[in-house]
Amino acid sequence: MNIQKDAGPQLLRERRYAFFLDVDGTLAAIQPRPDEAFIPKGVIANLQKLAEASEGALALVSGRPLVELDQLAAPLQLPLAGVHGAERRDIHGQTERISLPDTVSSELSTLLTEAVARMPGTQLETKGMAFALHYRQAEQYQQAVLELAEAMTHRYPMLALQPGKCVVELKPQGVNKGAALKDFMQQAPFAGRTPVFIGDDLTDEAGFNAVNAMDGISIKVGEGQTQAAYRLSDVEAVYHWLNQTLLQLYQDDTTSVRSQGYESLSSRI
Repeated sequence: MNIQKDAGPQLLRERRYAFFLDVDGTLAAIQPRPDEAFIPKGVIANLQKLAEASEGALALVSGRPLVELDQLAAPLQLPLAGVHGAERRDIHGQTERISLPDTVSSELSTLLTEAVARMPGTQLETKGMAFALHYRQAEQYQQAVLELAEAMTHRYPMLALQPGKCVVELKPQGVNKGAALKDFMQQAPFAGRTPVFIGDDLTDEAGFNAVNAMDGISIKVGEGQTQAAYRLSDVEAVYHWLNQTLLQLYQDDTTSVRSQGYESLSSRI
């Protein structure tokens, strides 16, 4: 889709929704270093309320590993897709992982560590089944980082390159947020609902495409070209969207809402 509307909230009626949210740049403001990111406590409280209202059909979908997502969302224990879907945990706590061969992971770690050491300010983040090359603190190395990642995909054809905001990731082929969303939508409590996905980065475009194909609601945070149908301006706008969603959800005191608890707010205007 080429035209986006601002994602102003309004009450959804007669439909059940499944909520999928990216973390960095969506629920957590972008920080100079990934380990400095956090989700405000008030936002975590709203996520819990929205999860309860949607009967558990709320998941975080991120490039971060599951262990980091649990730390960021604590004390919540939500369904999660980490490392762009290479790790996925369902509502029952069952976890699936797609891994690289140990020899490939070891060789990649050595090669990338040596390369990053030659580019001061860049940072290698090792995720087990994926590697992220950050250059937010050294943007002069953007092209060098991209060329390094491309060289690794040629050397190891099982890898795919995923660019993001001041980061390039190497991950297993076939792993993306769109595939993770589709997997979630085949299982309870997501199955049979209309998906809503909010994300901000190039890594979220596969998720937007998947949601659009399911006639769901795709919301891009921030500027830039996107396949999302709707848009929120920034992280603060996401927080406002969550607040308004819950306010309008709980202000309707009809028996239907109180008993069913799944009506929420659309991003549609």
